[in-house]
Amino acid sequence: MTEFGYFLSCEEFGPVDLLDQASMAQDAGFRSLWISDHFHPWNEAQGHSPFVWSVIGGLSQRCELPVETAVTCPTVRLHPALVAQAAAASQVMLDGRFRLGLGSGEALNEHVLGDAWPIADVRLDMLEEAVEVIRKLFTGEQITHRGRHYTVENARLYTLPDTPPPIDLSAFGPKAAALASRIADGFVTTAPDRELIGTFRAGDPGRPVSASTKVCWAASRDEAVRTAHRLWSVEQLPGELNQILPTPRHFEQASELVTEETVAESVPCGPDPEEHARRLRAFADAGVDRVHVGQMGPEQRGFFDFYRTKVLPLLDGAGPAGASGAADRNGRTDRTDPRDGGERS
Repeated sequence: MTEFGYFLSCEEFGPVDLLDQASMAQDAGFRSLWISDHFHPWNEAQGHSPFVWSVIGGLSQRCELPVETAVTCPTVRLHPALVAQAAAASQVMLDGRFRLGLGSGEALNEHVLGDAWPIADVRLDMLEEAVEVIRKLFTGEQITHRGRHYTVENARLYTLPDTPPPIDLSAFGPKAAALASRIADGFVTTAPDRELIGTFRAGDPGRPVSASTKVCWAASRDEAVRTAHRLWSVEQLPGELNQILPTPRHFEQASELVTEETVAESVPCGPDPEEHARRLRAFADAGVDRVHVGQMGPEQRGFFDFYRTKVLPLLDGAGPAGASGAADRNGRTDRTDPRDGGERS
């Protein structure tokens, strides 16, 4: 059966708020956590960007839910050797409940050290090599790697979990989905796209698929639409804009083209539980094993009460058609151009 988790947005909330949300999510009956990995928010209204690996350390002490990064880019801002070290430590702290979600990233976060931002095909090539480096380091052996994009010399991870964290890859285009099918333990998406899920599962239908979607609960639908438009109109930007725009100000300029009406048509908003449940059933019907719901805006406690009492009971028994089945409670098991790959949290 499809499980339902909660999405922790590092773009919209500070670290203490994220820890409080994780506790509320567990109490409300959500079964897992996704957490975004950003250097910048998408716009000034969101206003946050804590270091995800510090927050994961706090989560390990705050709740018992599985945690996955959604997603980390291990190619430009962070060297894959450092991502491997951070992921191994997270798996130890979470007692085997961590999954490493990876994607090809966005200029918004990855250009901050002054590196050039590659085209999509190069980003995917870098991602494949980064996964190779990370898996080598997860063996605990001393490695030296000299590849096309990365050099690692005499590196060894000394703090290792009993079982390395699974590596899931994000994709919203056929190239990235094919790469995920070849090298990943699981698949990450934000759309109920049967075709891409089928591409991923072609090699091994038993691997899990996880997804996220954002909603906005409020006492009135109009209030929820206004909040969603103010904070997350970036979600409705087309094509590769989300991968190539470099600053929150650029996203604010582009988002001026997105109307409240567009947001209202795209995002479950307001207090109707069936509207929210319909969105989540679409993911279950597409074969997604775990769906993570992110609440936009400040009404977090109201959202959790609403989902605990009104929405999650409507989804009891929701199951993917032809999927592998959800991962166990311990978790062991971007929008982009339609032709290319990558992830946007």
